[in-house]
Amino acid sequence: MMEKRVAIIGAGISGLLACKHAASNGYNPIVFEAQDKVGGLWNQTNETTRLQNVKETFQFSDFAWPPYVEDVFPHNKQLLEYLQSYADKFELLRYIRFNSEVVSIEYVGVSDDEMLTWDLWGGGGGAFGSSAASNDGGKWNLKVFDTQNQTIKEYEAEFVVVCIGRFSGLANIPEFPPESGPEIFSGKVLHSMEYSAMDNASAAELIKGKQVAIIGSGKSAIDIAFECANANGNKNPCTVIQRTTHWMYTSSIAYLGFNRFSELMVHKPGEVLFSSMLATSLSPLRWAVSKMIESYLKYKLPLKKYDMIPKQSFFQEASSCQILFLPEKFYDKVEDKSIILKKSNKFISFCKEGLIIDGDENNPVKVDIVIFATGYKGEEKLKNLFSSPTFQTYIEGSPSSTIPLYRQMVHPRIPQLAIIGYSESLANLYTFEMRCKWLSFFLDGAFNLPSIKEMEKDIQEWDKYMKKYSGNGKFRRACIGGVHIYYNDQLCRDIGCNPRRKKGFFAELFQPYGPADYVGLAPGQV
Repeated sequence: MMEKRVAIIGAGISGLLACKHAASNGYNPIVFEAQDKVGGLWNQTNETTRLQNVKETFQFSDFAWPPYVEDVFPHNKQLLEYLQSYADKFELLRYIRFNSEVVSIEYVGVSDDEMLTWDLWGGGGGAFGSSAASNDGGKWNLKVFDTQNQTIKEYEAEFVVVCIGRFSGLANIPEFPPESGPEIFSGKVLHSMEYSAMDNASAAELIKGKQVAIIGSGKSAIDIAFECANANGNKNPCTVIQRTTHWMYTSSIAYLGFNRFSELMVHKPGEVLFSSMLATSLSPLRWAVSKMIESYLKYKLPLKKYDMIPKQSFFQEASSCQILFLPEKFYDKVEDKSIILKKSNKFISFCKEGLIIDGDENNPVKVDIVIFATGYKGEEKLKNLFSSPTFQTYIEGSPSSTIPLYRQMVHPRIPQLAIIGYSESLANLYTFEMRCKWLSFFLDGAFNLPSIKEMEKDIQEWDKYMKKYSGNGKFRRACIGGVHIYYNDQLCRDIGCNPRRKKGFFAELFQPYGPADYVGLAPGQV
C-alpha cells in the first residue's frame, strides 16, 4: 500500500504541533510555510507584545519553558525562541518548506454527486476516505507559490491539515461612504498588520514625533497605543478610538475560575438532563463570580473614570475570547495624557486634518497617522484557500451561525482535511496541542468519525452554546474558552482514554486544568 501523504499548511504553533504528532506516528509530513522561519503570526508582532497567558498555561506538554525565562507573561521574542527550540528538539525543520505559500487546494478523485451520497465522512468515516469508485478515496492537489523563485508547483496529499490561523494575512478595513474615507486625509493610513510587519526600528521611526490615532479595541490597539505613548509621551499623545470596550487584566486573576467546577455553572453542548439542571441551579453563582472579578478589575483600574467599563459581563467576554492582557502601567500613560481614550457610539469618518467622531465636525481629532486595529478577515482567508465553490460555501456556512466544524476541526462534508487553528480558546497552544493529539490518533485509525448527520447535529449544539454565551455577538469566533475542559473531555473520549486527569475528587473539581494534565494520552488509558 502506498504511504499516505500528509500536507500541513503553516508552520506557526498549530503547524509545528501537527507536524510533530504526524511525524511521531510514522508519517513523513510536508509543511508549507510562506515565511522564511517558524512562528507564524508571532513573527509579526509589536515590540511590546507579550503573551496574554501565564507561561505554565501556554507551553507544550512535553517541552517546558527554559528556566531562564522568568517572566510570568513572556515577551514575543522569548516565545519565538521557545518555538524555534521546540522545532529543533523534535527535528521538525527537515519537514518544512519555507518561502512556500499555498495559494489553493482542490479535492480530486471523487465527484460532488458521489460525496452527496455519503453517510460517513469521506465515505467510510476514517481519515483517508473510501469512495465507491476507489477504496483509496480521493486526494488533494495543492498549488504552492515559491516566494523566492516566483514559481508555482503542484503537490498531492491524501490528507491536509490547515494551520493558517485567523489573525493574519487578510486585513479587515472598514468601508466608508464617498468623500469621508482615508482618501481625503492628508496623513498616513495603515492597518495594524502593516505596522506589526515592520521591524522595531522602522516602526519606531514611523511614529516618532507624530500624533497617532488608533481605531480599534483589541490587543493590537492597546499594544500599539502603549508603544506610541512610550515614544512620544504627552507632547504628541496617542488617541485610541473604541466602539466596544473589553475587560482587561494585568495578572492571572482572569484564570481563577477556569476549573471543572466553574464549567458546572454553564449549559454545555449536548449535555444530559442532570447537567442542564445543575447549570441552571448554579447560574446565580456564575453571575456572582463574574461580578466579583469585574469588581476587582474596577478597583484595580480606573475604568469608570475613563468610561471604559464594558457593557458585557466578564464571563461573556471570556466565553468569546475577548478579554485582554493590559501592558503594565498602561493606565499610567492614560493618567499623564500620553494616551487619550475616546468612545465612538455611532460612526467615524475622515477629514483632511484627521478623524471626525460621531459627526462632530467642530471638534475633529487632528492626527498625522491613523492605524486601523480592526482585526482580520479570517473566514474569508480560509474560504479563499479552496478552489471548489462547493467547498467554499460549505466552509463559510451561514452568517447567522458558527463556522460548521465538528470538534472545531473537521467539516462533515469536506473529506480528508482538518482545520486546527480557527476556533479559539483562552490558551491557544494548549488547545492546539490537544487537537493535534486527537488528529494523530485519528490518522492512525484509533477511531472513526460518527455519521455526517450526527456530526451536523453536534455542530448545531455547539452553535447554540456559542450564541448563548458569547459577548458582543461574537459567536463566529468559535471560542471554547468557557468550556475548554468539557471540550477536552470529548476529545479524550474519542481517543478512548479517561477524561478525568486529576487525582482525587477535590483536585478534579477545583484545580485548574493545563497542558501537563494531558501528557501521554493513549487509547485505553485509565
